[in-house]
Amino acid sequence: MNSPSEMWYSITNEEVVFTPSVLIYQERVRSNLQQMIELAGGTSRLRPHVKTHKIPELIALQIELGIEKFKCATLSELEMVAQQGGKDILLAYPLLGPAIEYFLKLCKRFPSVKFAVTVDSYEAATALNTASAQAGLTTAVFVDLDNGMHRTGIAPKQALQLIQAIQTYRNLEFSGLHVYDGHIHSADFGARKQQTEQDFKSVEDLVATLQQQGISVGELACGGTPTFPVHIQHPDRTLCPGTPVFWDEGYTHEMPELKFQPAAVIATRVISKPNGYICFDLGYKALASEMPHPRLRFLDLSIDEVINHSEEHLVIKSKQASELSIGQLVYGIPKHVCPTIALHERVYVVNQQEVVKTWQVAARKRIY
Repeated sequence: MNSPSEMWYSITNEEVVFTPSVLIYQERVRSNLQQMIELAGGTSRLRPHVKTHKIPELIALQIELGIEKFKCATLSELEMVAQQGGKDILLAYPLLGPAIEYFLKLCKRFPSVKFAVTVDSYEAATALNTASAQAGLTTAVFVDLDNGMHRTGIAPKQALQLIQAIQTYRNLEFSGLHVYDGHIHSADFGARKQQTEQDFKSVEDLVATLQQQGISVGELACGGTPTFPVHIQHPDRTLCPGTPVFWDEGYTHEMPELKFQPAAVIATRVISKPNGYICFDLGYKALASEMPHPRLRFLDLSIDEVINHSEEHLVIKSKQASELSIGQLVYGIPKHVCPTIALHERVYVVNQQEVVKTWQVAARKRIY
């Protein structure tokens, strides 16, 4: 069992907490953001991803700390950031269908905000250009590059022609390159750095070609959290980490050189003890479950075996079963915090080990 001094996560007013839920520790959030800024050498190169938290108050906090640029994955996130006063917002997701019209409506609704969106195909670029012309707007675009992730993005060797085509469109403005190297996550920093640099060579070749042809590269928005400490070392790159605001159990093990503190904790209660096991009210509707077990680390309880994880229940075997009582609140750090947060309508905010309020996870909702 942890000593009282180690139980930073324990709250004094557990009786007000519904479970399963997420507790956000304000002091740790601020400390993580300050450390992120310090590592980046200031705020000018930061474009943090908001997908981890989706919370308006945390956009406001980052703006208070001097961050002006943000990266989003959804229109809901984009709208939330604009509403909170973000000045420069990149939607790193291809727009197609009715999403294009909604995006352009946001551009008109927030005329002082610098919006941009990624494209990786002629089809998406053409559709966006046509809609922008009809709306009487010029849309800033980043070309999304695939340097190994193989999710979205065009191969750097093929990107030149797309960029040249974009420059012929009257209602698109080529504003930069976007590179997400999320396929790189070795726990060994040396190996992670080597792969990051190796996989970035094709991007550097493209940048050199663009410069030779007199094409301004604009912004080079790079990486996520795993490659954040690598891209830091290149002053010409904008940095796009997301997870440091909350941190999680997965990155604690995958990136031991980064010393961010877990700031988002799962609260769950023992609801039954069948056959000597422990059953919690923590199904996969409240905890990200795309990965194998363990999907969280309990902070004061060891898991010997996961017996069952279903929609509303988590059943485990533990040598400490006799120490827990029905109704007892137990704390844990999720392995993957980003999708876990998206499963919750609101989160509890903890200050000095007391729940003081809730925040709405506003951008978890779809816009339709």
